[in-house]
Amino acid sequence: MTQETILIGLAGVLAAAAPVIFAVLGETLSERAGVINLSMNGTILLSAMGGFAAAYTTDNIVLGFLAGMLIGALVALVVAFASITLKQSQVAVGFVLALTCRDLSYFLGNPYMGLPGPRLQAIPIPVLGDIPVIGQLFFRQDPITYISFVAIFLAWVWIFRTRPGLMLQGIGEKPAAAFIRGANVNLMRYVYTVIGGALIGLAGPAYSLAIRAGWMGTISGLDGIGWIALSITIFGGWNPSRAAFGAYLFAFLQWLGLVLQPVLTQVPSQVLQVAPFPLMILTLLLVNIGDAEWVERALAAMPENTRKIMVKLLRAMRASPPAALGVPFERD
Repeated sequence: MTQETILIGLAGVLAAAAPVIFAVLGETLSERAGVINLSMNGTILLSAMGGFAAAYTTDNIVLGFLAGMLIGALVALVVAFASITLKQSQVAVGFVLALTCRDLSYFLGNPYMGLPGPRLQAIPIPVLGDIPVIGQLFFRQDPITYISFVAIFLAWVWIFRTRPGLMLQGIGEKPAAAFIRGANVNLMRYVYTVIGGALIGLAGPAYSLAIRAGWMGTISGLDGIGWIALSITIFGGWNPSRAAFGAYLFAFLQWLGLVLQPVLTQVPSQVLQVAPFPLMILTLLLVNIGDAEWVERALAAMPENTRKIMVKLLRAMRASPPAALGVPFERD
């Protein structure tokens, strides 16, 4: 495999991770505010179909992306209303919506199955795109990939370096304390859930208008991406930069499966195609096993140097959810 082929593949990894990054950032904002949006999988499917249908009908790719964001925001609004106002189970509401949106996408998308439609084209950035290696990786992408780079940075800065971001952390960790300091907890939860839903909705047309142009219904290969994005949110410790790393890792594993397929001819191709999914689940387990008793016993039996390395690794991977995640807020 030549260097040029590897660079093209890695540039494809950055592009393929963009939809997952939008979904992960959207869920991170929502859960930082204390609301679990489990409708992600269905939302991505419905927004992928709706975004493609809007772009195909209007011949305007921008309207396609806006339609996907609108679908995501509306689904998230239902989650917010049911969980914040009606105080219903966020898990139950989100799961039902995930199934409903998935089936709606297949049903409403039948007329658009297999139709050729618009596709977002790569736009190399002058001068920067000519830089060896870095230019080919980062500056010869399509606009939605560029936006994903910026979104990671903006989300991190917003959450950890701004006053509204600190308030966001407060309503997810200690909503009562945030309320005492003047925060309208439920209104802010509505706002962040809807914004997060819009970002999740952007992931759909990022697939159907950029990565895998078109709508192919049940064979689109998108069913399950939302659940992976949810696991990456947890793996990322509700931190945009760490979650983005998880999204890139998932896309890299998918690409690696394609690369290894011609080499590992004795391994069925289906195994390599689905391998990234259980590997991400295994990674998620590693995030949460650090405090298990059997892990402590295993660490105690290791040589001193190895034990120190493993302890540091487990501590670095450890993540705790916002303390008030999934808990309705009521004024006393």
